[in-house]
Amino acid sequence: MIRPVGLVLLMACLASCGQAVDDSTTLHRGNRIEPLTLDPHVAVIMDERNIVSDMFVGLYEANPEGAPQPALAETVDVSDDGLIWTFSMRRTVWSDGEPVTAHDVVAGLRRNLDPNTRNQYPSPLFMLENAEAVNQGRMPVESLGASALDDYTVQLELGYPAPYLPSVLMFWAQPAPRHAIAEFGEDWMRPENLVSNGPFSLVEWRTNNFIHVTANPTYYEAEDVCLSDVYYYPTVDTASAERRVRTGELDTNREFEATRLEFLQEHNPDLIRMSPGLNVNEITLNTTVAPFDDVRVRQAMSMTIDRQFIADQVLAGADAPVWRVVPDAITGTDASVGMHFAGEQMEMRRQQARALLEEAGYGPDNPLTFSLYFHRGGGWPRIVPVIQADWALIAPWVQVELLGRDTQLHYDALRAGDYQAGSGGWIPDFDDPYAYLLQWETRAADMNYTRWQNPQYDAWVDAAVNSSDPATRELLYGRAEQLVIDEVAMIPIFRINTKNLVGPRVTGWIANPVAINRSRWLCVDGAAD
Repeated sequence: MIRPVGLVLLMACLASCGQAVDDSTTLHRGNRIEPLTLDPHVAVIMDERNIVSDMFVGLYEANPEGAPQPALAETVDVSDDGLIWTFSMRRTVWSDGEPVTAHDVVAGLRRNLDPNTRNQYPSPLFMLENAEAVNQGRMPVESLGASALDDYTVQLELGYPAPYLPSVLMFWAQPAPRHAIAEFGEDWMRPENLVSNGPFSLVEWRTNNFIHVTANPTYYEAEDVCLSDVYYYPTVDTASAERRVRTGELDTNREFEATRLEFLQEHNPDLIRMSPGLNVNEITLNTTVAPFDDVRVRQAMSMTIDRQFIADQVLAGADAPVWRVVPDAITGTDASVGMHFAGEQMEMRRQQARALLEEAGYGPDNPLTFSLYFHRGGGWPRIVPVIQADWALIAPWVQVELLGRDTQLHYDALRAGDYQAGSGGWIPDFDDPYAYLLQWETRAADMNYTRWQNPQYDAWVDAAVNSSDPATRELLYGRAEQLVIDEVAMIPIFRINTKNLVGPRVTGWIANPVAINRSRWLCVDGAAD
C-alpha cells in the first residue's frame, strides 16, 4: 500500500526515535485544533474531549452511536425519586496496574468541581448535591453529593432529578488517578507520568504537530480494541485536511467545508459521513459593553441576518438555518418558541431594525460601529462577510469591522469578555433543553460569554430542572428560551450538520448527531489502497 510522502516521513521519524509503528493498525485522525490541555477535569473544547475520552473512561462511556453505555459501572440502582444513584463498579486497573476504585471516581468528580482546578465548565455537574456551593468555594469538596460506600460502590446524591445523568457522566466525570497526582503533582499529565484507564494511553505530544496514543493493554475490554496506535493532528486548514484525506495521508477529519459538499459528492462520495447535528452556531454578543448593552441594538442585528441565504448559498445546503436556540430534536422542547420575525420579508425586517437603532440614538451623526471577531474554523471566514453585508443594508451608518483570530485565542477572549461581538457555537452534552439553557444562567460565570443575566430566566430554568413533571419542564424551559430569544442574549444563525471525512481504510464509523466517534470502536483495513 502506498502512503503519501508526509506520512512516510512521519513513520521514518518515529522509527528513528525507537517507536515501532504498524501502519496497518494505526489510525490518523484530523482533529481541527491544537489542544490547550488533555487534563480530563480541565479540557473543555470538543476537540480536546475527543482525545481525553480515548484515554479516560468513567462510569459511562460512548457507544458507537455516541450514546452513553455502562463502562466502569457494572450495575446502577436509581431511587424512586430519581435523587440517589448507586453504582456497583467492575474491577479494572489503571495503565500502571493500580486498581481503579470508587474513591478515584469520587476524586474525579471533586476535582471537576474544586475551584482550585479552574475547570471553566463545571455546570453540567451542578445536579450533584452541593456542587455549586463547592465550585464557588462556599463548601469543602468533601460536601459534594458523591461518596464511595466501599472500594467498588459509588453513590451520587442529586439536588434535583436528572434523567440524562448517564450522558453527563459519560462526558464530564472521568476518575482521577489519585496515586499519580499525589506523586507528580501538576506534572502528572506529562506523557512519562500519565496513567490512564481508557482504551488508549498517551505516548507523545509534539505541539502543533501530533498527539500519539497507543493501545492500553490494561483496558477492561482491550481484546476488543482493533487499533494499536492513534495519531491526532491539528487540522486548522480545513481545505488542506480535505486534500490529506482524499490522498490517504489522513484517515479521518472532523469537518469539511460546506461549499465542498457538491464536489465531494461528485468525486469522493464514499468519504462523506453526515448526520443532522445539534451544534448551533451563533454570533455571541457582549451585553455588558456598548453597543450591545442596549437590547434594541441586539434585536436589530439579529433580525437583519439572512439565515436562509447563509444556509442555502454560503453553506451550500449542508447546514440548516435556525430560528430558536434549542433544536427541535432535543427531547422536551416547546414547539411554540421562536423568533417573531421568522416569516417576515428581509426589507421589512431592515426597516424595523433601522427604527430600533434610531430609537437607540444611532444615525448619520452617531454611526453604529463595532468589531466582529471570528475564528477561522467552521466556515466562519466565508460567513462573516455575508453578515457584515446584511448589516450594512440597514443603513450606511452601520459599520462593522471583521477581525479573525486563532480558535483557542478567540475562545479565551470570549471567556474573558474581551470582545464586542464574536463567532461561537454550542453543542449539548445531554438530551435536554437545559444542556443549552445552562450557559445563560447567572451561575454559569465565564462560560456565559454574553454576560447577559436575568433573574426571571434563572427562576424559570431553576424551576424546570427541579421539576419531575415533563409537561412542566417543557413549559418552563420554553419560557426561558423565548426570553433569551426576545432579549437576544446571542444570535443563533445555523445548525451544523455533522460533516466528517472518513477514508476507505476505516471501518466502524457511525455518523451521529452528537459527532462522537471514539477510536475504541474503529478499525482500519490494512489491505485498502
